[in-house]
Amino acid sequence: MRAVLRSPIAAAVLVASIGLPCAAEVAAPPEPESYRTENYRSSTPATLRGAKVLATAEAQELWKSRAAIFIDVLPHAPRPKLPAGTYWHEKPRADIPGSVWLPDTGYGELAPATAEYFAKGLERATGGDRTRMLVFYCLADCWMSWNAAKRAMSIGHSNVAWYREGTDGWAAAGLPLENAQPEGRLE
Repeated sequence: MRAVLRSPIAAAVLVASIGLPCAAEVAAPPEPESYRTENYRSSTPATLRGAKVLATAEAQELWKSRAAIFIDVLPHAPRPKLPAGTYWHEKPRADIPGSVWLPDTGYGELAPATAEYFAKGLERATGGDRTRMLVFYCLADCWMSWNAAKRAMSIGHSNVAWYREGTDGWAAAGLPLENAQPEGRLE
């Protein structure tokens, strides 16, 4: 007689009992040599050469002690050109409180103006101190924060951390979030 698994819990117990890997146990992809330039919302490496990779508890401790500057790099959709009288409702971004939001700076390739915006944004955030700890994040399974942390090191920032779980991990832990606005682009 063949058993039919009628619940996800029964399936998980069966997988665990026969030793097959479940989704949480699948190995992270290897760290690439360069920036990720496509499929930004996919599994990320467990490492970032030259940076510290933070779990939620470690990120929370840095945040509580104000020992680091948190940098969000999630993209920001620009306001489209709309007919006169059309109402535009901007999608809110819930951020780790006190973060600096430098949108669009986590792509694998940046236009010169965006690269300058990124460098100047970090300069403003750190007061020019390239040894200040920076924690880069966006969402879970998002390469944008990995790219941005790597880019920060390439322009001379020496104390870089990557919070791989991003606001998804932060929210799942019941930690506070606040609505954010992108950092202005100074000319």
